[in-house]
Amino acid sequence: MAQTGRPLSPHMQVYKWQVQMVSSILHRATGIILAVGSLIITWGLASLAAGPEAYASFSACAGSPLGLLVLIGWTLAFFYHLANGIRHLVQDTGKGYAIASFVRSSWTSIVVAIVLTAAVWAYVLTGSHA
Repeated sequence: MAQTGRPLSPHMQVYKWQVQMVSSILHRATGIILAVGSLIITWGLASLAAGPEAYASFSACAGSPLGLLVLIGWTLAFFYHLANGIRHLVQDTGKGYAIASFVRSSWTSIVVAIVLTAAVWAYVLTGSHA
């Protein structure tokens, strides 16, 4: 076999970063984040069922700056995974595989996730729901 000096199998250093690559990696990462973050949501629901004292403890933790950052990140992961999952469902029908369409739908998933996260947390943090 001739020595070419190239890697035998493709890896991250070979490819130029593209939004399609990032969207695929983010979809997998947000799936993991959602699984881990579900434990926090479960903790919140269990503390709500356990009574006011337990819920106060959870609220103090979730309401801290770090807690809010984690919850906002979990919300962003949720909306990105949802938007990208819908994109995948559309692609399962055989549509959206043209490069321009693929790039556009990748960016759309990112933008939709950011907009929906911002809308939800603007609603929550402004107290508009009270």
